[in-house]
Amino acid sequence: MPDRETLHVAELHGDGISAELSTAVHTVAAALPLAVEFHPVDLSLENRRRDANASYDAAMAAIETHRVAMKYPTVTAKESPNKVLRERCNFSVIHRPVASIDGVRTRHQGKVNLHIIRIAVGGTYEDAGRRIGKDAAVSIRVIERQPAREAALFAFRLAQRLQCDVVSSSKYTIQRETDGLFEEVVLDVKKQFPSVGHKSELFDALLYKMLLASESYRVVVTPNEYGDFLSDMACGIVGSIGLGASASYSFDERGEVALAMFDPAGGTAPDIAGKGVCNPSAALLAFAMLLTHCGFRGLGTMLDEAVRAAIAAGERTRDLGGTLDTAQFTAAVCKRLQPTA
Repeated sequence: MPDRETLHVAELHGDGISAELSTAVHTVAAALPLAVEFHPVDLSLENRRRDANASYDAAMAAIETHRVAMKYPTVTAKESPNKVLRERCNFSVIHRPVASIDGVRTRHQGKVNLHIIRIAVGGTYEDAGRRIGKDAAVSIRVIERQPAREAALFAFRLAQRLQCDVVSSSKYTIQRETDGLFEEVVLDVKKQFPSVGHKSELFDALLYKMLLASESYRVVVTPNEYGDFLSDMACGIVGSIGLGASASYSFDERGEVALAMFDPAGGTAPDIAGKGVCNPSAALLAFAMLLTHCGFRGLGTMLDEAVRAAIAAGERTRDLGGTLDTAQFTAAVCKRLQPTA
C-alpha cells in the first residue's frame, strides 16, 4: 500500500448520537496509516425538513462521486432516509455480519460467526397496504429475479472466500410463487459455484435451529423481511444490537459492486445523545467493513480485531457492563491499532 494513500468517503450525518459516532470514526481513521478524507452531508431531520430533496440530492452526489459512504443513524419521520437512499442508489443487497465477542454476556454458549445476506428490496416492505372496508387490509408482496440473483451471487462469493456452505431460507412451501422464485434463483446461481455447498431451510425452522446452535451457520441468504428479522435476532444472540454493523450494495451490469454504504445497525438513541456515553462499536465495525471493501483488507481486519480485543479486555461502554465513555472506548481501540509486519 502506498504511503498515506488517500481514501475518499462520503459521510452521511444524521440525528441523535450521529455526531458522537462520527467523531469516534474520525478518531480511529486518524490513527490508521492511511489518509481518509470524509465528505460530509447533512441528513439530519432538521435539514430534511428545510429541504428534503436538496438533502437527498447532496447525499446522492457524494455517494456517486466517491462510490462509498459511511452513514449514521437518522430519524424516520415523514419518510425513512434508509428507504430513500436504498431506492435512489438501487441498493439491492444488505450484508450483516454478526459474531460473538469475548466478554459480552449472552444466553448462548457457542461461538457465532454469521453472515446474513438479505435482499434489500421487495418482500412486504415495498407496499404499505390498503384497507378493505373497516375490518380488513391487504398488501402486495413482491420478489424480483434480479435482486434475488444479486443477493445469491454475493452470498456464494462470500461463502467461496470463507470456504463454507450457503443456507437459503424462506417459506417456500407456503409462499410457493414468491419464495419459490427466490429459491429457484438461488439454485440457478449455485450452478456457478460447484465447490460451495448449499441447502434450503424453512425460515421458522431456521430460527429454531439458530437459537439452539447458531455456531453451525456461516452464510445465510434470505428475502427482505426475513433477513431483517434474522439480523436483529442474531445481534440478540451475541449480546447487543450495539455490535451490529451493516453494508448495503448496488451492482453494475457485470455483477460487481457499484456503490456501497456502511452503517451501524442501531438507532439514534435520543435518550443518551450528546452525553458522550454511546457505544461506537457498531460504527467502528462498519468502518472496518468499509476499509475491507475499499481494498484495505489488512487495515479493516486490524480495526475489527481492535474493537473486539478492547471489549474482551474489559474496556467497555456502559451498555456492555463497562465504565468507559465513548471517547475512552475509542482511545482503547486506537491503542490496539498496531499494524503487523
